[in-house]
Amino acid sequence: MRVLGAVLLLAGCAKSSPSPEVVSLFNGKDLSGFTTWLGDTKREDPRGVYSVVDGMIRLSGDGFGYLATEREYRSYRLVVEYKWGRRNWRGRERHARDSGIFLHGNGPDGNSHDGNGAFMAAIECQVMQGRTGDLMLIRGNRADGTPVPMKLVAQAATERDHEGWPTWKEKGERVILEGFGRLNWSGIDPDWKDDLDFRGRSDVESSGEEWTRVECVCAGNRITVSVNGKVVNEALEASLDRGKILLQCEGSEVFFRTFELHPLGKALEK
Repeated sequence: MRVLGAVLLLAGCAKSSPSPEVVSLFNGKDLSGFTTWLGDTKREDPRGVYSVVDGMIRLSGDGFGYLATEREYRSYRLVVEYKWGRRNWRGRERHARDSGIFLHGNGPDGNSHDGNGAFMAAIECQVMQGRTGDLMLIRGNRADGTPVPMKLVAQAATERDHEGWPTWKEKGERVILEGFGRLNWSGIDPDWKDDLDFRGRSDVESSGEEWTRVECVCAGNRITVSVNGKVVNEALEASLDRGKILLQCEGSEVFFRTFELHPLGKALEK
């Protein structure tokens, strides 16, 4: 399939002109076009962690892994809508509900250094109570064992969080993350805690079991993240600009109803 479009840059945020074709990554019926992965059972899913319920993708949270597109993509605006379920599993029962959108997934399944091989090297857009919109470098190895290069440049506030990581600020100071690390979203609560149903003072994620819309514009090596229509983070000069797109399972039940890609260029790699 060949998809063409145009890229328009406005106010530092990549936007597309009307696209001739939107790629619906989820058909609303089944998991065609995806592969599944769990850290403990690999490609097998004996517990039914990944399923389609009432026209929605359901990740039960009973395990650590991901649902991955079979194909690789570049140059797109990704639109995802999610809402939280009610259950946390495997040590996360009292912690903030947690998932993620992995952009530019590279390497073989289960190549991540984090999670004992439950994930894949990628740039993660965090989906987590109080932290939705964070950008994280997820380390991993290629099939030959060499590390996937992980780096991004960003503008950030002068202050760092209690772990030493920067927070995105438009027209802030230039910072470089290399190897691993986290770029906090702009409104992160300085008193954020990994507590169940944590709600920060400036959170833009929807509350309760309401739907939240996340948009990730991947234009070349720039990634711009919006949550419910508000730009909350941006990475420049990312070391990865193409790869698979993953929905992360990390101990929390979560539902996805929209999972679509608006091409900015030649979005389909292979």
